[in-house]
Amino acid sequence: MPTEHLRIGEIAQRAGVSTRALRYYEEQGLLHPRRTLSGQRVFPASAVMRVQLIQQLFDAGLSSPLLAALLPAIDARHLDPDLVARLLAEHERLQAEVAALQATSRRLAALIGLVDHPDDGTCPGSLDEAVGGDLPASETPRTTRRRLGRTGRVA
Repeated sequence: MPTEHLRIGEIAQRAGVSTRALRYYEEQGLLHPRRTLSGQRVFPASAVMRVQLIQQLFDAGLSSPLLAALLPAIDARHLDPDLVARLLAEHERLQAEVAALQATSRRLAALIGLVDHPDDGTCPGSLDEAVGGDLPASETPRTTRRRLGRTGRVA
């Protein structure tokens, strides 16, 4: 039975991505379409699932170079220790981001509480104080400095 080959637009539509995304994946070595005699890209139908996997890995915060190393290892069903270490480092980074987002969410909830009940007490010195000071040091807010231009807009 011959393998079904799909053009780039068909793969994009089935996978729910743009054709530009597919070209980018090819440039990064993540997809390897065949070319017709006229130079058009053709993909096996299995490329739809591959593109969905690539999307999930990007959504997990992994970079193109890491994906380029990871996809062949997934295909071989073998991750070498260096690759496992890179994935563990990415996992730790994501856990830290989740913790930071949770802390930010608690601060925002505290702010909303202050707005909903403005007469319940004095204004706290910080949102961390409003949360009750239960945030670990690793979850304290990051401060960013912004320069104001002549127009008063953030530069």
